[in-house]
Amino acid sequence: MKEMQKSKSPRLIVSGGGTGGHIFPAIAIADAFKRRHPDAEILFVGAKGRMEMERVPKAGYPIEGLWISGFKRELSLDNLSFPFKLISSLVKARRILKKFKPDVVVGVGGFASGPTMRKATALGIPVVIQEQNSFPGVTNKIVAPKAAKICVAYEGLEKWFPKDKIVLTGNPLRNNVVSVEGKHDEGAKFFGLDPQKPIILLVGGSQGALGINRGISAKLAMFKDVDYQLIWQTGKQYLAQAQKEVGELGLDDRVKPTVFIDRMDLAYGAADVVISRAGAMSISELSLVKKAVIFVPLPTAAEDHQTKNAQSLVDKDAAMMVKNDETPEKLIPAVFELLNDKDKIHKMEENIAKFARPNAAEDVVNEIDKVCCIS
Repeated sequence: MKEMQKSKSPRLIVSGGGTGGHIFPAIAIADAFKRRHPDAEILFVGAKGRMEMERVPKAGYPIEGLWISGFKRELSLDNLSFPFKLISSLVKARRILKKFKPDVVVGVGGFASGPTMRKATALGIPVVIQEQNSFPGVTNKIVAPKAAKICVAYEGLEKWFPKDKIVLTGNPLRNNVVSVEGKHDEGAKFFGLDPQKPIILLVGGSQGALGINRGISAKLAMFKDVDYQLIWQTGKQYLAQAQKEVGELGLDDRVKPTVFIDRMDLAYGAADVVISRAGAMSISELSLVKKAVIFVPLPTAAEDHQTKNAQSLVDKDAAMMVKNDETPEKLIPAVFELLNDKDKIHKMEENIAKFARPNAAEDVVNEIDKVCCIS
């Protein structure tokens, strides 16, 4: 374990990204570390061309990019460049570590975390893994034996990680996302909606969700006959299609398509019911903001873990679930039925709140401090 000089400012590298599910907990950890250690120096290491290269600077942190991407299981020309990308990333990661001299590296998963964590362990720099999911990624499983601590959000990960290194912390969340108290009217007005009428929030993940988008499109005309409103996060690929459909149906006043939602606090604050994928971060956020939710699990998730995630809440009357291939027929009718049942909404809100871990970011920072002997 690395002993720190008390007079020295802590230096932290946070590595990983690719999707919001990796990036946002990484930023939450950095924010919590900075609150506790205001003089800390924090550097992110991400993958060139991925969304962290935009999102992290917006959060106020510097970031270095590695030339790295995933290895595709199917035959692909991209795979031919993978060995060169890996070697390049390992070399650059080592250079970054030698120059920045971090006291600890936190890996959150994603392409860039592998080379950074591997080089950190080789250089004797302690590594803390933060695993968001109930089924861990390949990189985290490979690095786990050499990690100092592994912060997890679910029980039962002893099958993949050394038991003595696991700490159950939950998933770190950004305070500015889950601070929703008293923001219903402000949120409705921010999105151009009527605060007196019910609002549905659709969040399909940081890059949108084709299955959910198609489910909305299939029954979009149903919004003409009700006072319900929709904040529709489409992702880049589906925005034009959604805008076209909304315009043709004359629903511009009540259905608001958007590529990405920066003010999630206002979106959650405005929402009466949420439609969401069942990724680990989505569940963590929805539990903390206490929202009734209909999950549409991503069917291609590893080991179908999103369905398992969602089912664990459905079994506790804390959520509902619609399968991805059933969205065209069942999604909008299920949402409208839920909006008509205020008692069910209230019960789901109470039950999902039991899954919340509001101190997750601080608990991860506790483990970082222990590893580095920071007082």
